[in-house]
Amino acid sequence: MSDNNQGQTNPLRIFLELTKARITIAVTLTTATGYFLAAGRIESAIWMPLLGVLLLAGGSSVLNHCQDARIDARMTRTRNRPIPAGRIERSTALFLAGLLILLGSSVLSSVPGDPYMLLLLGVVAVFWYNVVYTYLKRVTAFAVVPGALIGAIPPVIGYVAAGGGPLDPPILLLALFFFLWQIPHFWLLLLMCGDQYAEAGLPTLTRVFSRRQLLHITFMWIVATAVGGLAFPTLARDIMAVPWSLALVCGSCWLVGRTMTMLRPPREKPDGLIFRRAFMQINAYALVVMICLTMSALGAGRDQTAITAL
Repeated sequence: MSDNNQGQTNPLRIFLELTKARITIAVTLTTATGYFLAAGRIESAIWMPLLGVLLLAGGSSVLNHCQDARIDARMTRTRNRPIPAGRIERSTALFLAGLLILLGSSVLSSVPGDPYMLLLLGVVAVFWYNVVYTYLKRVTAFAVVPGALIGAIPPVIGYVAAGGGPLDPPILLLALFFFLWQIPHFWLLLLMCGDQYAEAGLPTLTRVFSRRQLLHITFMWIVATAVGGLAFPTLARDIMAVPWSLALVCGSCWLVGRTMTMLRPPREKPDGLIFRRAFMQINAYALVVMICLTMSALGAGRDQTAITAL
């Protein structure tokens, strides 16, 4: 058997593909940001909500693979995923999804403080992704707008796990930021693969808007994301140290300035390259926001021991 075939059938590789490891890890990082925002320090108790979200996000991703297997088989970008490629049986993947979701729910319900709220938030996140969003993307090209709620829930889980309230102003601002960020994030991803989605029979933005309209509307969502990032140094100055506030302002200006080229794309460069660059830039901006909030929270700990040994 060739090395390539061995890699394709490697159980670990299949598991990482099914759980969408990169996305799952990113979701877990947003949970950590919410936790630090409430706790103001690093503490050993953080592992439980992070593990719970990691397992839930992984299980939800595996379930999504099962739901989209037929669609994936019709798209060039996804036809080699484990289920449509025949590298794992759909029934086996369903069992794995159920196991991960059950384990994640069990971990979240064991977190001290408000386990019922944490479990409720986790269940809502899975339901919204695997039921609401998965259905809507089959019937409307605008599914990413209500679907963006998914990205707002994990940081709230982290915040509540650290003892914060789900309606506290700081976490509402953070949830709003990730809600706004999810829309251009998903939209740019769809735009990069728009033709393939159309071939698979899914509604696409290219059938609703002209190319010029798409560029302008996507840019406006990116601007809204930058404004969401600016909400912290302007509306939550009590939790933002000055250096990190300045870093957020600079990062927001950088994002808008860099993606402004979408409004005047060079003719010799294909749209796909423009969307790909904007996709990477807006993801980098989200990372900057998480780092600034985390560092500011850790630097303004609630006691003299800002960092507790793990």
